[in-house]
Amino acid sequence: MIPSCNIFLVGLMGAGKTTIGKLLARQRGLEFLDSDQEIVARCGVSIPTIFEIEGEAGFRRREAAMIDELSQRRGIVLATGGGATLLEENRVRLKARGTVVYLRCQPQELYLRTRHDKNRPLLQTDDPLGKLKALYAIRHPLYMQVADMVLESGRQSAHHLVRRLENSLDLSSVGARDPCATLPAPP
Repeated sequence: MIPSCNIFLVGLMGAGKTTIGKLLARQRGLEFLDSDQEIVARCGVSIPTIFEIEGEAGFRRREAAMIDELSQRRGIVLATGGGATLLEENRVRLKARGTVVYLRCQPQELYLRTRHDKNRPLLQTDDPLGKLKALYAIRHPLYMQVADMVLESGRQSAHHLVRRLENSLDLSSVGARDPCATLPAPP
């Protein structure tokens, strides 16, 4: 049985993890957290600044520590950063500590959503669409590996997507006693 008291959202940047996560948390009476926003709040600087000073590897270390900390809470909806699944330790923790939902969106749609956003360091390139396609090729298999559910987050409204996700979550927990009580101890 998949523990359903924690819901972790994974997917590429721009897939809607924060928007969907906030709405879903409100609907289910859960706390919403965004791992990227938590990192920024703790560091006091933007993600592009962290990338500039520490590089992607430094950021990924901070991200892993944050995901470890946040995923140990109960009763949360957590929007993870787009690269959170790159590290195996993050995939293991997310899978063990909650229901993982992959918000899948095609690179072309992601490009349309993110093309004017200067707060995405990996897209500050001459070919952001090409970069999104490359990221999708690498990360899609990792998202699929960790996902308990896949939700296509194309052009539908956020409210429609949340309704579909809630229906899927409710169906997956039919017959569950107290899903929070069945959460395994953190690895």
